[in-house]
Amino acid sequence: MLTQTISRAFSQVVLKANKNQARELGEYAIEFMKNGNPSVKVLERCKLFHTDSVFCGVSALALKTNAPTILAQEAKSLAAKTGAASKPKPGFAKVFGSNLWVPATNAIVANSAAVREWDSNGTVFGYDASSPLRRAGEFGHNDYYPVVIAAAQQNATIDGKTALKAMVLSDEIRGRLAEVFSLKTYKIDHVVHGAIASICTYGALLGATPAQIESAIGMFVAHYIPFRAIRAGHQLSDSKGASAAISTEAAIKCLQRSMNGFIGPADIFRNPEAIFRLFQKTKGDSPFDITLSLSGDDFAVMGMHFKLGLYEHQSAGALEGLQKLILDTKFVQNYSIDSVDKIKVTAYEPAFGIIGDPAKRDPHTRQSADHSMVYILGTMLRKAFTEKSFHQLLSSTNDLNAIWKALFLSPYDYSHAAVRNKDTRKLMALTEFEHGGKEYDDKYPEGIPTRVQILLKDGKNLDSQFVMFPSGHARNTQCDLSGILQNKFKQLGKIAIKDQKQQDQFYQQLNSIDTLNNKDLQTIYNCEINYASKSIDE
Repeated sequence: MLTQTISRAFSQVVLKANKNQARELGEYAIEFMKNGNPSVKVLERCKLFHTDSVFCGVSALALKTNAPTILAQEAKSLAAKTGAASKPKPGFAKVFGSNLWVPATNAIVANSAAVREWDSNGTVFGYDASSPLRRAGEFGHNDYYPVVIAAAQQNATIDGKTALKAMVLSDEIRGRLAEVFSLKTYKIDHVVHGAIASICTYGALLGATPAQIESAIGMFVAHYIPFRAIRAGHQLSDSKGASAAISTEAAIKCLQRSMNGFIGPADIFRNPEAIFRLFQKTKGDSPFDITLSLSGDDFAVMGMHFKLGLYEHQSAGALEGLQKLILDTKFVQNYSIDSVDKIKVTAYEPAFGIIGDPAKRDPHTRQSADHSMVYILGTMLRKAFTEKSFHQLLSSTNDLNAIWKALFLSPYDYSHAAVRNKDTRKLMALTEFEHGGKEYDDKYPEGIPTRVQILLKDGKNLDSQFVMFPSGHARNTQCDLSGILQNKFKQLGKIAIKDQKQQDQFYQQLNSIDTLNNKDLQTIYNCEINYASKSIDE
């Protein structure tokens, strides 16, 4: 068994392709929670991702976005009649902004949907520079932390330090699977890896055996594979933002049933008709080894990227390039929108095919707008041209960090009215998106290779040159990441929580999660959400 071969002297373990990896993932998760020792650097990084995700979630609820609101209301309608708010209640957990005990799977689906709704929290691209075998480049996002909090709200032995460690575990399994199997290549949605990680993490926290975790993984993969149909089409729906939540809900249901005795398909990674061997043919083994860390700095979360506002992460290189042009040339002070002749963005696949899709050139919904390169870039450039306060800042700074803060893309930049803004639409019509070919494709998923050029009507050609590691990218060492993220938390916090003191207290509790006891975790997501009078999408 794997647990017999793991030693604290080793920083990594490899789950070999010729073994039962589903069973071994369960063994690894349980062993990690007992003896894993991620460094302080890793824990701090994960803490920042968790805080980021929560501010995204509570602000999405405050502005009454559709799917999170429906799922939270559904959860509250199933609230238990009894139970002290400060004591764990097996089978139950809490949604953002509430002390009601609701079924744990309902809390998980509601909170995970809220976290993902803005498409603004952490991102992984499935790339490990140390090994050419671990560069599959699958996407993924840090949507699954509510699974850990839901477990803590059922088990009095889980304190904040344990919860943060479990979040590292979830990111580790999800991130390492993203390095070895590209779901998007086969039109499968990226949330599958997160669902598998959630089964392992939740199971390890609530006492599941390796066999029960294996059974749940097998059940999920056999019964609940989501396809990228939810991300295709001219106008995207609630299903795009809620995909991770819905898959995680199903995954935890699978684990609950396995812990109650239901037996799902065994050894699913070597099953010839499950997705892994169905799409990557082998003679009997799984198509890949899975390398997982136990201690030190080398955890998957260290290679994950932050979004510094609301935008699809494939656009981060273009946004960085645009802001560098604005900072270096100050052209928005001396020209107007009508001075622009053409905007050209050169990028890589899959960015060219996803956010450069011609179907995304005319978004009518927020979900389509935040996946439209021309809309995202056009909105930021429109703000730079038209906001007087930004011009005042630009006259007095040479700091790119200040530009990122000032041009922060907020939820209001994707409102019903913003999506129809005439100046933005004018800039969108002037924007061309070009595939950079092999030169660009070969640099992804290591980086986000992009170039932005703006041709003005007087003949001037402004060129960002090649951007590889934009601010927020794990390999970017120049930006003031903490400062820019603090700005993001402040902007989203103002939307979610009316009182400044309460905003600060909520942030401090999240930022000190590793010092909290279980009683504190019972209310960690409770805050007085300042609900808008109507949905941002109306």
